[in-house]
Amino acid sequence: MGLLDRWRKPPAGTGPGTRPTGRRPRRRTRRADADAVDPALGEAQLREALREDPNDETAFDTLAELVRTRAALSHRERVGLDEDTGPDAEEVHRAADNAVWALAEELAQSPRAWRPLLVLGRLSLSDDHEAALRRLGIAAERDSSGKALAEALAVLRGAGMNDEALSLGVGHWRPRDHDVEAGRHLVAAAIDAGRLAEARRHLKALAEHPDTGRVEQLRGELEDALARADRARH
Repeated sequence: MGLLDRWRKPPAGTGPGTRPTGRRPRRRTRRADADAVDPALGEAQLREALREDPNDETAFDTLAELVRTRAALSHRERVGLDEDTGPDAEEVHRAADNAVWALAEELAQSPRAWRPLLVLGRLSLSDDHEAALRRLGIAAERDSSGKALAEALAVLRGAGMNDEALSLGVGHWRPRDHDVEAGRHLVAAAIDAGRLAEARRHLKALAEHPDTGRVEQLRGELEDALARADRARH
């Protein structure tokens, strides 16, 4: 499970600018934090891997967890905090999120990088909506496979922003070339937004994809969802 999956719910509070604020993860001890990252992968090797491919999901997630853990431990030590509760704990979580933000911002400078932009967009949805949408759009433009578009649409759908997902998808989706997941999210966003005629148009366009087996599997799932939405209207 990647960072985008774990952070699907938008952050509740935000501070100045576009930096993310704290979230409320499960309570963890210092020992658990220290053990969360695979010790076999050093930071230097991870950064080298990301210089080669800034969209390497495993390397990005591992390095992000490493910098998050380090920032949280450092802040705990400064304030003498042992438990993830109370106002000081919120500062710990904020420091951890800001460390991941800084990492993603650094990696996003590469013209090939789209995964870091997804993380930046995801973290800034609440405090800078327009900038978040721009980041998600740039991520989609940088990836010809459609995977970035699919993940960007999933981020927006997870935040309940179905109209924004439709705008992004309609502007970037290429049914024949893009990962079928992008089409699935676009159809699902139209259904969730109550725009059933549009959902049917996108579902029809999805048939252009050459992976007919996957398309047929999704077609059944999406047609069922359309039928349920149609019945709910009457």
